[in-house]
Amino acid sequence: MAARREVEIVGLHVSAVHAYEGRPSDGPRPDPEPVSRDHVEIRAKHGIVGDRYFNHPAHRNAAITLIAAESLNAWSVGPLVARRNIVVRGFDVDALPRGTVFSLDTGDGPVRFEVHRPANPCAWMDVVIAPGAFKALRGKGGIRTVPLDDGVLRLGTAVFGIVGG
Repeated sequence: MAARREVEIVGLHVSAVHAYEGRPSDGPRPDPEPVSRDHVEIRAKHGIVGDRYFNHPAHRNAAITLIAAESLNAWSVGPLVARRNIVVRGFDVDALPRGTVFSLDTGDGPVRFEVHRPANPCAWMDVVIAPGAFKALRGKGGIRTVPLDDGVLRLGTAVFGIVGG
């Protein structure tokens, strides 16, 4: 894996509520406001300002989720359907081992993240993407991270780097 390379952030998702709660057969709950953003504000150790997991004690080590856009290529869906906070094209986020520290920089300075665990898909994927998506996304559902810096990320070109690599 190259230590630094250009990637693309194709989706930024912030939601104050859980939309995929309850029974998938009942359908997702509507968000009270649009979830797509052109930029997000990140706070070290707390997450994304305005997100339901921001400064939530149970999610301190999993406050920000990332998924590779390529994981969704098998379906004609928007990048935010999996409800991961950051959707990137150009690197395999699922290949990053636990404990890896990486950075993303969209022009406002690098923001470092530490990988803590996989963001496993749930049964909702069969409803909101397509039947079989839940099984197909196992091992490709993204990662849960903790942000190590305050900063801003924007849609578009970003520099991805392994810290120390």
